[in-house]
Amino acid sequence: MDLSLTEEQKLIVEMVKRFVRDEVAPLEDSLDPDEDTLPPEQFDKLVAKTKEMGLYGLGIPPEYGGPEVDITTNTLIAIEYSQHRAGLYAPCYGAFGGAGLAQMFEATEEQKEKYLYPTLRGEMKTFFGLSEPSGGSDPARAIQTRAVRDGDEWVINGSKLWISGADQADYGLLFARTNPKEGRGGVTCFIVETHWPGFNVRRIVHTLRQARHATEIQMEDLRVPHTNILGVEGGGFAIANDRLTRQRIPYAAACLGPAFKAHEMAIEYSQIRETFGAALSSRQGIQWMLVENEIDLRTARWFVLDAAAKADRGDDFRTEAAICKLVASEAAGRVIDRSMQIHGGLGVAKDLPFERWYREIRIRRIGEGPSEVQKHIIARDILGAGLR
Repeated sequence: MDLSLTEEQKLIVEMVKRFVRDEVAPLEDSLDPDEDTLPPEQFDKLVAKTKEMGLYGLGIPPEYGGPEVDITTNTLIAIEYSQHRAGLYAPCYGAFGGAGLAQMFEATEEQKEKYLYPTLRGEMKTFFGLSEPSGGSDPARAIQTRAVRDGDEWVINGSKLWISGADQADYGLLFARTNPKEGRGGVTCFIVETHWPGFNVRRIVHTLRQARHATEIQMEDLRVPHTNILGVEGGGFAIANDRLTRQRIPYAAACLGPAFKAHEMAIEYSQIRETFGAALSSRQGIQWMLVENEIDLRTARWFVLDAAAKADRGDDFRTEAAICKLVASEAAGRVIDRSMQIHGGLGVAKDLPFERWYREIRIRRIGEGPSEVQKHIIARDILGAGLR
């Protein structure tokens, strides 16, 4: 595969790099090290800049007002825009916008008018309700949340865990079992509003990363109109699976941004820090750590761009998406860990971003499907789809 960039891609990458360096990173000097939001006036200024660059609304199809950016270019942007302190959790603090719930582009026109278009205008926030306390890695079998039809409505009971942003959302996609006798074909996707009676955010789930957006939600006789089914009854697993597969490429790319930045910082520090009368960079142990960083980053970048290129061609990229998510999330963890080690005591101080990256990259080995699930997907491709 040819990894050389087009002239347009080079210009976009350089533009995003300057934006992060000159506009985003300086704002973090005055923020709490764990902050993930900006004051409205600072956020609005960044959004105005991304709109001026023609890059606001990444992930939104052009017919809905998004930029004409292919998946490969979007991937290159993700590697760049995550190269700052909050980059793993809130790249550029959301200044590039996004598609919200991408599945909503397949909604009915009535559903789009009520939910999608207000979301694209920034008027509504969303959540994606798939994982449950019984397990999130095998949603086809683990989903126990039950939806029973009652006339023109469905009554939903159950709970979801690890749901990002449900405490701040206006609506979301909720996956429930509508046919207990079916596996994948027994799951349906519902559009639910968080203010409806029976929808409750039970608690904020504290994790290694931030505590604010991970939640557990409970549905107790939640009544949802039949017209709020997204897609068709029994088609929920296909919707969830499509989302997870497509999300893995930008997810993997965003893992690499902080890792590239950490490596850059480690190289610079090793050349100016002296121990026992010589620069750290003269020590073979440090040199080998930097070499291992370089190999990890080049390898992961190749797999991410390979998956993006295959997706751009319209080929089946499920296995490539699994490979790039697996390789990038684990490689980035190793790179950040080595870079932290090279910095010694400074590496674990909140003065530098390493300790935040270290916590947040650990989550990435689980989010969007843990490493073991990615290996299962790859093994299934190698050994045949019948592998269970």
